[in-house]
Amino acid sequence: MARAGIASRRKCEELILSGQVEVNGEVVRTLGAKADPAVDEIKVAGRVIRAENKLYFAFNKPKGVITSAHDPQGRKVVADYFRGVKERVYPVGRLDYDTEGLLIVTNDGDFANKLTHPSGHIPRTYHAVVKGIPHGTALEKLAQGVRLDDGMTAPAEVEYRDVDPDKNEATIEITLYEGRNRQVRRMFEAIGHPVKRLRRVRFGSLTLQGIPRGKYRELKPEEVRELLAEAGRAQAERSHKVHK
Repeated sequence: MARAGIASRRKCEELILSGQVEVNGEVVRTLGAKADPAVDEIKVAGRVIRAENKLYFAFNKPKGVITSAHDPQGRKVVADYFRGVKERVYPVGRLDYDTEGLLIVTNDGDFANKLTHPSGHIPRTYHAVVKGIPHGTALEKLAQGVRLDDGMTAPAEVEYRDVDPDKNEATIEITLYEGRNRQVRRMFEAIGHPVKRLRRVRFGSLTLQGIPRGKYRELKPEEVRELLAEAGRAQAERSHKVHK
């Protein structure tokens, strides 16, 4: 049901438990029950559902947009930019409200899970404009890992992109191989250089090239395959390290 775009997985479970789902004319109240929309007639609240086409988009999220399908406070959300897409699509992972840049949007739950699962974490690259100009030793700390309140970070790739002495700020490129809440911001705070602006510019092999802020493009089949391959390689590498 979630794959068909009816609702989130949790909401679909609520629909099943409340008796609003029928398969071939019989009410189904068992979570995890299997049905194939290509063979079985599945109804939700009396409406027949069909399997959706799988869609994959690269979206250039502006600052000040919630990475969600809706917001109780009425703020702008990612879904607002996809009103022209008939299928229900949702973001893969998250970007903070104040962070802009590359976000993958899809209706393929398996694809989203593989890209966000900790065992197959795909590298993400960010451009961070930070207060002050960090010394090379400070960047080396980021590269080696810094201690945050939830533990040491994994090694990262870090390098200067630009330095502006007049504004007393620097642009640093950082690539992470793990994903924690507000990790980039917390890492720079840990070395005394708070982030002023943050933009994700790469997700694995995917970049923002040719996508204006607030716009999206559909991914090519080979791009989808490459992202899945990258997730598989990352998972295999992690498994090798664990069993070494």
